[in-house]
Amino acid sequence: MTATMTDTPPPAAPKADTATRSGRSLGQILMIVAGALLLVAAVRVISGSDQLTSEGQVSAALSLAVPIGLAGLAGLWSERSGVVNIGLEGMMILGTFGAGWIGWQSSPWLGLLCGVGFGVVGGLLHAVATVTFGVDHIVSGVAINLLALGTTQYLAKLFFVDGKAADAGGNPKQSPPVDSLPNFDVPGLSSGLHSIENHHWFLISDIAGILGGLVTDLSVVTVLAVALFVGSWWLLWRTSFGLRLRSCGENPIAAESLGVNVYKYKYMAVAVSGGLAGLGGAFLALVTSHSYLEGQTGGRGYIGLAAMIFGNWRPGGLAMGAGLFGYSDALQLRNGGETVHALLLLLFVLLLAMAGWKLYKKAHWQGGISLLVAAGVLVWYLVTDEVPSDFVGATPYVVTLLVLSLSAQRLRMPKADGMRYRKGQGK
Repeated sequence: MTATMTDTPPPAAPKADTATRSGRSLGQILMIVAGALLLVAAVRVISGSDQLTSEGQVSAALSLAVPIGLAGLAGLWSERSGVVNIGLEGMMILGTFGAGWIGWQSSPWLGLLCGVGFGVVGGLLHAVATVTFGVDHIVSGVAINLLALGTTQYLAKLFFVDGKAADAGGNPKQSPPVDSLPNFDVPGLSSGLHSIENHHWFLISDIAGILGGLVTDLSVVTVLAVALFVGSWWLLWRTSFGLRLRSCGENPIAAESLGVNVYKYKYMAVAVSGGLAGLGGAFLALVTSHSYLEGQTGGRGYIGLAAMIFGNWRPGGLAMGAGLFGYSDALQLRNGGETVHALLLLLFVLLLAMAGWKLYKKAHWQGGISLLVAAGVLVWYLVTDEVPSDFVGATPYVVTLLVLSLSAQRLRMPKADGMRYRKGQGK
């Protein structure tokens, strides 16, 4: 996302994306997940904070992660084609308004489609500016954000302040209430896992609580979001269409010389990006709050971009990043300072492990700083009972900064991401 905006063409020979993978096998990934589960379970037992892995906590985290994940997936589609899209926040805003505006007048299903459609419009505006006219991608994205905010504020005052909308509860900052989309539990699993969780067994109850949160009180949009992640991975990495699209983000000149219509693929990718961001906004309007509210995106478009960067521009890592940010957000919303206080112990262990790794790699300065910070975190945990409320509210943003700072050394963005391209350069 931070590519330099220049007209300098990318290197002549594209490299296969498979050469940049982290090299971790499935067994290694499973070992990392198992180690993380053991660590969180141990922190829960030591701190006595059972909410860390409770069904309600995980269910709330999943709900909060969906709009972030959809925004990140939107950014992935756009940037894999070579178009930087920081206008995701604005496209989500358009999606919230479209879903709330149409949703209260007809049905939430039509509101969902309208939210996606409004997002596609925002994506096409960004594509026209960046692909056709060569506007700087960052400038265009900022303009989309400002335009979406101003447009929705004007339309809300136009449509929600009088007539039937006002009688139904609308005002200049929100739409009338929208009917709920259906929620469901997975039959036979929710109650059984909840029973196991209530025993508070080490690790077993933690796993039951996490799985229970993933199969309880699910929205249909959540299931749709999971399907979109899987479908995006298959389409972008397992089909010729995806190979052509990704080649536009790696080396559009080479792609054009091989017969790829670079403009068409960029337009399609940015339009899909806008639709996914609009779907994330529609989720906020229809599932989270059941109405359009001014400012309800709350920067989730930007956090989605952070999750995409954390995931190294790949769907799996992006899903993990969105889950992490959703989990931290759910902690501060549901449980406040006492549960966030338990995370200090987890942070201490992670900093200690990082210090050991840096010292092993002969990076003595970094290792020493990590040890010093770890000691400070431990002292903080031992002398306090809860985290101050001011800091609790900043938990998701602190986690965002920490994750990006710790993962920045292993990132590899598409090579032509953000670079201007003109048709005919490959001839």
